[in-house]
Amino acid sequence: MNKRFIIVIAACVVVFGGVFALQMMLRKGMNDFFDNMPMPAASVTAAEAQSFTWERGISAVGTARAVNGTQLTTQAAGIVTEIRFNSGDMVKKGDILLRLDDATDRAELQALRAAAELSRLELERTRRLQNQGSVSKAELDRAQSQYDQAQGSLNTQEARVAQKTIRAPFDGQLGIRQVDLGEYVAAGAPVVSVQQLSPIYIEFSLPEQRLSELALDLEVDVTVDAWPDDTFTGSITAIEPGIDRSTRNFTAQATLANEDGKLRSGMFARVNVDLGEAEEVLAVPQTAISYNPYGNAVFVIVEKQNDAGETQLVVNRRFVRTGRTRGDYVAIVEGLEEGDRIATSGLLKLNNNATVTISEDVNLDPQLEPTPDNT
Repeated sequence: MNKRFIIVIAACVVVFGGVFALQMMLRKGMNDFFDNMPMPAASVTAAEAQSFTWERGISAVGTARAVNGTQLTTQAAGIVTEIRFNSGDMVKKGDILLRLDDATDRAELQALRAAAELSRLELERTRRLQNQGSVSKAELDRAQSQYDQAQGSLNTQEARVAQKTIRAPFDGQLGIRQVDLGEYVAAGAPVVSVQQLSPIYIEFSLPEQRLSELALDLEVDVTVDAWPDDTFTGSITAIEPGIDRSTRNFTAQATLANEDGKLRSGMFARVNVDLGEAEEVLAVPQTAISYNPYGNAVFVIVEKQNDAGETQLVVNRRFVRTGRTRGDYVAIVEGLEEGDRIATSGLLKLNNNATVTISEDVNLDPQLEPTPDNT
């Protein structure tokens, strides 16, 4: 009985041991297969590093701002009795735009003028009598004080009457009227906006690294979405002396003639500052750059023979120093030479010495002056 049990146990050990050994052999064979299995070639698009002649300039975005612009409001309350403008009118400085009811104020003004005239006559009479020794110096001082008080009241009332008339503070174009004839308006109520649009300012911000390149009187070209086929020319007239602590940017201001009035306050503007003569640059499509905190890199495509003696394409990571951008391109300051072929898409699936195939994708054609198709 014991001998039979031992034989059964031994047979089970042999069987299970064989099964375990077989599983280990199969697992090892599978691991070796996957370890030695060649990685499929990654499909990428490619382009060569090219030399371009780029005009030296600084690109930025900014906002148009009127040289003078304000919302006209009433200084005093009253009923609108006269409106002398239409929405959108061009006005000159001093033009009367609106009058409020001032009948009561003018009546009081007339009374104060009469009182001021009477005090003036009394002062002159007292002065003559004082010269003759008929009245004291105190009487003359009292007459002088009464005249000064009457004149002050008169001036105050004249100012109050003037507040009932709204005038254009400068040459410009009016906005949309916000009051109606016969309407009662409170002090500070909006009447109409006025903007002086010729000339006009374009204000834009640049990083502090650009401060040394900017100077007064440099020419700027401005484009806006409202007039995509027009380029407006002006010059830099002011540079903010301080740097914003939060953004490390500074503000510059350009002045444009805007004689046709196409530019309006608040417009989004694209600004290009002309820095002089053109320069030769080596540039690649921006999609070819792998941006990393430890440095920007590209994948250079080279030919290499595999173990079977076949020629295949592989990529080598190469760190580069980038410069300014233009359109879909970025300048390469250091790290590439003209003619180097680089991968321009599919960078996330690449690593050093990865095998690649080049795909001809016509949709990835970079442009120096890209124009979106909004149709």
